[in-house]
Amino acid sequence: MRKKTSFLGVRRSYIKKAAVGYLFISPFLVGFGFLFLGTLLQTFEFSRSFMSVGPDGYILTPVGWDNFRRLFFVDPDFAFELLRSVGGMIPEVVMIVIFSFFAATLINQKFTGRSFARAIMFLPIILTSGVILAIEMNDAMLLYLSDVGGQAMALDGDSMRLLNSITNILGGFYFQFGDFIIDPAFWIVMAIDSIYDIIIASGVQILVFLAGLQSIPPSLYEASTVEGATGWENFWKITFPMVSPLVLVNVVYSVIDSFTKPTNDVMGIINNMAFAQLDFGGSSAAALVYFLLVILALGLIVGLISRMVFYYD
Repeated sequence: MRKKTSFLGVRRSYIKKAAVGYLFISPFLVGFGFLFLGTLLQTFEFSRSFMSVGPDGYILTPVGWDNFRRLFFVDPDFAFELLRSVGGMIPEVVMIVIFSFFAATLINQKFTGRSFARAIMFLPIILTSGVILAIEMNDAMLLYLSDVGGQAMALDGDSMRLLNSITNILGGFYFQFGDFIIDPAFWIVMAIDSIYDIIIASGVQILVFLAGLQSIPPSLYEASTVEGATGWENFWKITFPMVSPLVLVNVVYSVIDSFTKPTNDVMGIINNMAFAQLDFGGSSAAALVYFLLVILALGLIVGLISRMVFYYD
């Protein structure tokens, strides 16, 4: 005879699960409360003020929402750079996640020299560390070669010839939503031109995907192979669904990394307003707007991708 579960028992079970969840995120809540909440509130205070430096320290003069109005109705670059940052983030994140999943799938296979190949794939994490990245960004020769390469590309039209070749292969195929056009040939050329940046930004994602691939039980592949499934069917029915939660993790990581990397133009504008123009009120307002944009983008992305995530119990 099945034992009936009382309402009180269900409620206790729910409370226990909620307590475990809050205990899991408690380090974040403690860190946010002690380290970030005060700074966030102070930034909001600065964003609604004009800061001047006096002999006794800084003085805040309230200006209401003028700093925010100036960003969108006076500054000719900020709104444009915001839109360009979002527009550049989407194809960049897609290419990084696809490449990292492809690379993790390759180095997860059994072949001679697999350990060496995995070590090579770990190099992007070292190259994007603070010291190495600072050296790379301040290397005069690298900056010169980058400028020369960009000028040569603009002069001899290598990218345009490649774009025309791919367009001829695809037959001018594109997607159009009103006035907005998505040209696959353009994104392919962009991916080829930025392959170095994609590889550099894929180190952590490759490791996450590799860990997920190694956690898939081999018995699932054995059972499906016995039933007559092909390797292609195993990939789409087992491998991809099992690592789909990690796709969400890597997308979130890649979005945050794209929005906060040192070469991001919006980050450069915020830094320039604060430390070059000494406009701390405008810089704080820009930082808050950018922060809200990142939160909104993450919310939309998580909401869309989480609907397609498969969780294995």
